[in-house]
Amino acid sequence: MKLSTQGQHAIMAMLALAIHDDEGALRLGDIAKQQGISLSYLEQIFAKLRNEGLVEGIRGPGGGYCLVLAADEITLAEIVSAAEDEAEEPCVTGSAEQQAILGMWEDLSSQFHEFLNGISLASLMAGHKLPRKVYRMGETASLIARMFPARMPMSTPGMAHHAAM
Repeated sequence: MKLSTQGQHAIMAMLALAIHDDEGALRLGDIAKQQGISLSYLEQIFAKLRNEGLVEGIRGPGGGYCLVLAADEITLAEIVSAAEDEAEEPCVTGSAEQQAILGMWEDLSSQFHEFLNGISLASLMAGHKLPRKVYRMGETASLIARMFPARMPMSTPGMAHHAAM
């Protein structure tokens, strides 16, 4: 098992669905924009996730995608297996050394799959602060103003003398 870019985007998109699960369906356009990927690419990934029964699409106003199962019932291994294209089976002919190396890669792939199988979307979210607030323009300006407060002019001994006059 490998974790390609396609698998990474699938995990991140599923994580977005899990984070916003209580808010209803998310539009793929919003997820694509958030991840900085094309909508058509994300649609291809979600077609695979839908075929595997991990997400469902909701049509109409307020539509989008949502998780079919609870976040603690979906593992990263399931997401990656659903989203990634099937890898070609390696050729088993060759020298004993090539076969040994192929066996090591198969073992490593199996261990990687077991590792991802032990991580659910819920456990991935646990212990992390999740950004949920979207700042409006006014709040953003206010935030920037607090980060960079206006500087007060420094008083110098000469200036205090002139102010007293």
